[in-house]
Amino acid sequence: MMLFKIAYRNILRNRRRSAMTALAVAVGTLAVLLFGGFQRNVFAGLETGAVQRSGHLTAFREGYFLYGAGNPSAYGIDDYQNIVQLIKNDAVLQPLVSVVTPTLSLVGIAGNYSGQSSAAKTFLGIGFIPSDRARMRQWNEHHITLATGAEPVLKDDEPSVGFVGVGLGRILGLCGPLKIPNCPFPPDLASERPPIDAPAEDFKDLQERDVAKAAADSHAGMPRLDLLGATAAGAPNVVGLYVASAAPQGVRELDENVIGMPLPLAQQLVYGRQKPKVTGITVQLRRTEDLEKGRARLKALVQDSRVKLEVHDFAELNPFYVQVKSFFGAMFLFIAAIMGVIVLFTIVNTMTMAVLERTAEIGTSRALGVKRGGVRRQFLLEGALLGAFGAIIGVAVAALATFAINHAGLEWTPPANAQPTPFRVELWGRTALIGLTWIALTVIATLAAWFPANRAAKLQIVDALRHV
Repeated sequence: MMLFKIAYRNILRNRRRSAMTALAVAVGTLAVLLFGGFQRNVFAGLETGAVQRSGHLTAFREGYFLYGAGNPSAYGIDDYQNIVQLIKNDAVLQPLVSVVTPTLSLVGIAGNYSGQSSAAKTFLGIGFIPSDRARMRQWNEHHITLATGAEPVLKDDEPSVGFVGVGLGRILGLCGPLKIPNCPFPPDLASERPPIDAPAEDFKDLQERDVAKAAADSHAGMPRLDLLGATAAGAPNVVGLYVASAAPQGVRELDENVIGMPLPLAQQLVYGRQKPKVTGITVQLRRTEDLEKGRARLKALVQDSRVKLEVHDFAELNPFYVQVKSFFGAMFLFIAAIMGVIVLFTIVNTMTMAVLERTAEIGTSRALGVKRGGVRRQFLLEGALLGAFGAIIGVAVAALATFAINHAGLEWTPPANAQPTPFRVELWGRTALIGLTWIALTVIATLAAWFPANRAAKLQIVDALRHV
């Protein structure tokens, strides 16, 4: 206890220098905690978005993950209803699972031939059960504030109503009907089109018939797209899709290609009159911490099915999520290393100055019988106290800064998000981050004090007493 009192009094002997040293440690603590809290919010937001879209686990037919993008229909899962029921009724998975739903991926050509428009574009389609997708989008384990209204809520009893990406809606000329913002009218390219031999009057009857049919349809207020695809047997097939809205996807490549539709319509386009199949069975868990347990059990279940299935988690299906985590993780280590170096050199400078100023005092202590180890421990303890006090100040300031940031109403657009979300720092409850940061900076300060302390302990008594 006496050693602590002496170390504390020695720190107060030069208050200005000690305050500047503690301030440097506090700034390092503040930077690490704020970026760590911000990083946590980014990770939680990315995980929430990925799990809402694709669930935690998805079972595919063997080979689909590597080759299915070229021909999804060739990797259809037979008897998927029984597999879904098997997962829902499993005693191990039942308390872990929130949603189990089939999905169907497909490719084709979307055309808008209504009115004066004649645009067409290849698309990447996803077929789903609307009620299950709505339940999946309610998952928010981390209580993240996400942008709302990005995707319409479809109904199971409207199998011909879906949505398109914002970019695809713009390309297909749906800016007006869907009220897409920042969507200028395309330039008139009529002069560049080749002349048409057949007069427009030849198609007048067909156009009037389509208009009359659309007027009698219950979805007449929605724009209609014609989707062209090849069935699993290779025959061309066409279905009609009414577009409820344009949903931003966050990435331009997806924005200009994605079409979401109810599963029955997707199956009609891909399989026609054949037995309908799906390309994936998605499982959304209640908690992400149950991922490994759920994966192991799901693999055991699908191994017993007649169709060979493979299970992948949301990280494998969303490589962007893994890349962003790696990037922010490397950035966090880089910032922590810089702050550690700043604290290291600040403590070394402070303790070196203390040794120079107290050389005669050190000689007196050694002459009175204090051993080298005692001198060394005294300076090490002073460095540790400076680091601990500075880290405590940094934690307090970080708490106040977190409160101010979270209530400032700031917004930003995270990676893979299409709309701005509240800018937040998730620091409350992160005791591990706070504790490890405090311990790390205190240890760094103690180690930084070792070099000056060792120098002080090695001073010769006669030389130290002679120092002026």
